[in-house]
Amino acid sequence: MKRVYLIFSLAAVLGTTVTATALLNSNAVSAEPLGESPELGRTGDQAVGTQVQEFTLPDRVRITLTGAVTGNLPVEVRRVQVRLWYPATADAKLPRIRYDHLVSVGGKPGFMVSTQGIAAQGAVPVAGKRFPLVLISHGYGGWGTSMSNLGETLASKGYVVAAIDHADMPFDSGRTFLLSFGNVILDRAQDQRQILALILKQAATAKTGYAAAIDTAQVGLIGYSMGGFGALATAGAPYDLASKTISQLPKSAQAAVMGGAADMAGKVKALVLLAPWGGQPDNRSWNAAGLGQIKMPVLMMAGDHDDIVDFRHGASWIFDHLTGADRSLLVYREARHNIANNPVPGTAASDFQSLEYFAEPVWRTERINAINQHFITAFFDLTLKGDKGKAAFLAVPQEIAGDGEWPTSFGEQLGGKLAGSDQPNYWRGFQRRWALGLEMHRAGKGAAGTMEAAGK
Repeated sequence: MKRVYLIFSLAAVLGTTVTATALLNSNAVSAEPLGESPELGRTGDQAVGTQVQEFTLPDRVRITLTGAVTGNLPVEVRRVQVRLWYPATADAKLPRIRYDHLVSVGGKPGFMVSTQGIAAQGAVPVAGKRFPLVLISHGYGGWGTSMSNLGETLASKGYVVAAIDHADMPFDSGRTFLLSFGNVILDRAQDQRQILALILKQAATAKTGYAAAIDTAQVGLIGYSMGGFGALATAGAPYDLASKTISQLPKSAQAAVMGGAADMAGKVKALVLLAPWGGQPDNRSWNAAGLGQIKMPVLMMAGDHDDIVDFRHGASWIFDHLTGADRSLLVYREARHNIANNPVPGTAASDFQSLEYFAEPVWRTERINAINQHFITAFFDLTLKGDKGKAAFLAVPQEIAGDGEWPTSFGEQLGGKLAGSDQPNYWRGFQRRWALGLEMHRAGKGAAGTMEAAGK
């Protein structure tokens, strides 16, 4: 019963906040970055197109109530939609898309979440050029456009971005939650690996369309929360079959989730983990040796008060044991788990449980989005495009941003100037006085980290 309780405790955290959001009525907000954005968090020069493609994923084991009892799980064909953003030929006649998503959980009345995008639906991809591919995998209960701000920003800077809509099973009770979450554990890495393989297969022969614009040798992977849980496996870290998370699954589900751990790892050249789930002691899903099998550069981001993934003993433990990788960890001080998705505006202030699910107690989501875009751009430009000049944005001069030095003189007008090479003691790309609330920790390949031991 203890292992079941461990998962039910997560249901208490997630379920309470999700099911109470039915009264939220959100208006669209623009994806255009704020003027306060650090340098690389701003939209690039390239026009952006977007489209949706459905992928058919064969031979997928599914956990059902009957199958969980009998041990005979069905094998099905899984169909998953992917939202694509890509550099496009500018066409002023095409309207800019608005991303609408109906959130409905636990049989409650749904509510619409909307974001006004900058991409043009169906715009013609840029021809004659190849761009790195970035795959995005959302968190539990998320959707394919929940990080559209990030996807569009990367596309505007010369990336083809594919955001998976994992279509997590809704739940309305403890029993259906266990079914839903069990299938998420089963699906995340398999979805990522199969879709990545299919996109790369298309790109290898495509003459037109978004696939023809993909550089198949340069692939980045972004995973948030449960997307990060899957991304670690996709990037080469096999799950620990003896872990509480994996050992609870039916035997055929265990075989499916353990199979193919290294299938696509060699294709992924750079990994971004946003508050990845699965490192916390009660549900630790890898051992240290498994995490050490990840070889590509890693950028992690997490809130130091994240109580969903347990920053101290979960996210920090993952960072410490990625010993096969050069890695950085950006820490949002006083932040909890909601550090990845688009802002959700509207009347949430009148419904605290809705606000709690989408927002942060201290940080504005718009600010988090801009900072994420800044550092992820620097990371991918460095690792996938070979732009060595972007290393300076990651190699910050001090761990704590607020310790940076860029003094002002009496009466000086700051004017939003961004730190450059002439401010060697300040975080590159941030405005004077605005690099606050952040930490950056780094560990080299072959070296264990010290975040958990230091109690950061």
